[in-house]
Order: sequence, then C-alpha cells, then structure tokens
Amino acid sequence: MVIPELCSGCRICELVCAIKHMGVNNPKKSAVRVIVTYPHPVVRMPVVCSQCKSAPCEEVCPVNALHREDGVVKLDREKCISCYKCVEACPFGAIYAHEDCDYPIKCDLCGGEPECVAHCPKGALRLIPEDVLGESRRLNNVLSYAHMKEIEFYEKGEKKIIHYADVGKEEL
Repeated sequence: MVIPELCSGCRICELVCAIKHMGVNNPKKSAVRVIVTYPHPVVRMPVVCSQCKSAPCEEVCPVNALHREDGVVKLDREKCISCYKCVEACPFGAIYAHEDCDYPIKCDLCGGEPECVAHCPKGALRLIPEDVLGESRRLNNVLSYAHMKEIEFYEKGEKKIIHYADVGKEEL
C-alpha cells in the first residue's frame, strides 16, 4: 500500500530494493520507483506492484514466466524471453525495463518482508493484509456522517429529512 501524502521523495525504497535484488546502488534497477511531479502540483508517489489477483502481466506472458506463488506474482527468469509484454501490460506501470538487465524488473515482495517497507523513514509504504484493504476508506465514509447536519432520503415515495444535532450544542 502506498500513502503518497507521507512520501518525502527520499528514494531510500529504490536504493534498498536495487541493493537487495541486483547488488548495486542504482535506483533504476529497483522494482519500486518514486515518481515526482514539480512545481505544481508537487506529488511524490512510489509506484509499486499491486500483486493483482487477475494480473494482466501474467496473462500476456507468452511463455508463462510470470506465475502466482503464495499470493505473489513472481517472474521465473529461466523461462523469461525478455519480450517485455508484461511491462506494457501493467496498468500501474510497476514493471520496469533496464538496458543492463536481460529480464523485466518486478517486485516479489522480498519473500514476504519487503525491504522498501522496512526502510521507508516516513511509513509511506506499507504491507497490509488483503482483508483490510479499503478499511480506511470505509471508516472515512462512516465518519463523514459526523460532519453532516441533515440527510434526505425517501421512504415509500415520501421525502424525509433526518436532522443531526450540532456536536457540542445539544441540550440536555
């Protein structure tokens, strides 16, 4: 999970990924990339593999070099023919090509303990279980009612309004 508002753009995630998987201090050989827009609006957004349940990258691979293993879409380098169809198929742009590499660069979640998550100083990258995905949005949706003064709805064709008390102004 990426929380772009917390990303400082330090790119430590890129470095630790490249060092772990490629043995080099080269962020362009990382499976995570921080995209920065500047001057307006300033956005720092780590782009990482979403490990899609129905992965377009896996579907387009002509030699089945991409396969799901324990919920992670992994690349079998022995099978890969470097056609890079997976790079083009990824809807998030989270599979990368580098001229020095004979295969696409794709996140494998570091075997379940991603280095990028462990080393992100701001907590912008997080590994969360699938069952809690969307939980923060659900909670925000529920909490948004706390700021409403009234809500309109129809019951049996009749318009009704529920008025919420102003918080702190209730009469006891």
